[in-house]
Amino acid sequence: MDAWGKQLEVGRKITMLADPQGTFVRDLGLDFDASAALGGHRSKRFALVLENGRITKAFVEPNNTGLSISLAESLLKEL
Repeated sequence: MDAWGKQLEVGRKITMLADPQGTFVRDLGLDFDASAALGGHRSKRFALVLENGRITKAFVEPNNTGLSISLAESLLKEL
């Protein structure tokens, strides 16, 4: 995550966090069983908007892995 944040030059604007065990996405109900294709549980593709540490908006791809709702361009239209 650190290397990705440096590559994107996010500085202190974005906190880059990892979820190696999938605990966070599982607790949010944003995981799915991809055993057939990817060998286990995976995270749905999503973006969250937080205000004061609380989720105020969630953008979850309806087919788990698509690129429509969670893209930056789509989020900016909704904010």
